[in-house]
Amino acid sequence: MTNRASDRRTLLPGRIGALPRAAWNALSPDAGPFMDWRFLAALEDSGCLEPGSGWQPCPILVEDGQGQPLAAASAYLKQHSHGEFVFDWAWARAAEQTGLSWYPKLLVGAPFSPVSGPRLLGAESHPDAARTLIQALETMVESHRLSSAGINFCDRHDIELLREAGWLERFDWQFHWHNPGYRDFEDFLSMLKRKPRKNIRAERRRVQEAGWRFEWVSGEQMQPADLDLAERCYHSTFALYGNLPSLNRAFFERVAESFGPDFLICKAILNGQARAAAIFWRDRERLYGRYWGSLEDTRDVHFETCFYQGIDYCIRNGLRWFEPGAQGEHKIRRGFLPQKTHSFHLIRHPAMRQAIARHIEAEGAAMMRYRQHLEALNPMAESIGSGATAAE
Repeated sequence: MTNRASDRRTLLPGRIGALPRAAWNALSPDAGPFMDWRFLAALEDSGCLEPGSGWQPCPILVEDGQGQPLAAASAYLKQHSHGEFVFDWAWARAAEQTGLSWYPKLLVGAPFSPVSGPRLLGAESHPDAARTLIQALETMVESHRLSSAGINFCDRHDIELLREAGWLERFDWQFHWHNPGYRDFEDFLSMLKRKPRKNIRAERRRVQEAGWRFEWVSGEQMQPADLDLAERCYHSTFALYGNLPSLNRAFFERVAESFGPDFLICKAILNGQARAAAIFWRDRERLYGRYWGSLEDTRDVHFETCFYQGIDYCIRNGLRWFEPGAQGEHKIRRGFLPQKTHSFHLIRHPAMRQAIARHIEAEGAAMMRYRQHLEALNPMAESIGSGATAAE
């Protein structure tokens, strides 16, 4: 399928893995691990996005007249709303109640990854090509009579262009940890109010006294037993909540090999046996906590493995930010402060668009009130700079 805009053409190949890795990654070199060709192609190659998964890859690439890529989007035709972290279940129910079909719909994002970053790849360098990309998404929704298109966890360049295009804007809060240059974990604790500092020390002490120890393993060091542990722990979390896991061992094996030092497992070990694990990615500035699982009930170990070990890692390795994943107000008293995340939505049916626009407006007002509640939970003894509480 080919659309023309000026001297550019828009292509719809069937898989991101079929596109050249270097060309994809060059569009937004600092897009982070979850827009990286290696991550997206690993999902396809390992069977995590097979036809029965409800995720049909349909990436869009905008090229110039000489065939050079200018912009791209990791788009998926979705048959459900799982794995997106921008929840539209209420919209889907409302559509069904009025006799409209919400699925299939179009999603642009990183599957199973609530991490902000470029979604219109190349927008910073080639904004006109990104506008063509937006037009291609709009055309796809209309020509295939899809209910909607969503672009989740956008960066500032996406935000500017999507506001210009008139898409509906929605926001939420996540909780991120900021490192202004701490010397060590105790230096970080010294910046907290007395009660959260005391609670963190007590949580860490209980874990230590129980005999747990922790070991970080990077992708190039991982043995088959480490990958087995990652899969078992990941599956254990989904089983706990009665959900079906989306990732498999082949996926973990592929990303360990392709990301090497930027893919990490923190193993929680008791009596010589690894009993829990948290999975992370990193880039030059950030650590991303993505998946956690345990083979036994380990509440304090969960906090240590997912949060405190990650903070320690960032301080030791000079990383400025730690994103531990979506949701979780309990993260605030552990030093993770609110950050705004953005998504944009195109709704084809006019009446449904008006109803969703009203819902987003009311939701946004509630989210700002919630932000005031979150500020009251701030554990920091005093402000440590605007970067730590960047609400926009």
